[in-house]
Amino acid sequence: MARIPAGEAQQEAVRLVASLMATAARTAPKTRGLDSVETLILDGEDLETLARAMEAKVAEKGGKLPSFARDAKNVRASSAVLLIGVTGEPKNPKVPLDCGACGYAGCAEFTEGKKSEGEDFRGPLCVFQAIDLGIALGSAAKTAGVLNVDNRIMYTIGAAARKLKLLSSDVVIGFPLSVTGKSPYFDR
Repeated sequence: MARIPAGEAQQEAVRLVASLMATAARTAPKTRGLDSVETLILDGEDLETLARAMEAKVAEKGGKLPSFARDAKNVRASSAVLLIGVTGEPKNPKVPLDCGACGYAGCAEFTEGKKSEGEDFRGPLCVFQAIDLGIALGSAAKTAGVLNVDNRIMYTIGAAARKLKLLSSDVVIGFPLSVTGKSPYFDR
């Protein structure tokens, strides 16, 4: 008979759930039927690297972003982090919708325009990409909830992950994941 200590079983469960969350993000419905969602799972030493990058954001802002430091503590208390991101380009510019939600007159003007780096993300962003990101995040959160792994959606994680160039996405959001007696993400 094999004996698996609880800590080992929980870490294995978190990795499995992170993989299932990434799968949920991948298979979530996509606008125009086109997928540009990108995912990455971090654990081990990568969590400390991510937490330090989050703390560096506080220093860059002269201490004006304390949420980055608070959330870095949450990353350190996590077993893993799932990153989910999207690119900003319009969906299928060969058959444009030209909705104008991006601020351009149409998809061709958007595509010809220059992307620029903001504080945390690169823009502009096609509204349909943003919709896809939201649906992917919701699908991933639902999966974690159904499987009883504590999680929270964090902008701060995604901003630091972009700075570290962990994904090529223009917008990235992160999920810290934990299996403990009490969620570390809501009494902050």
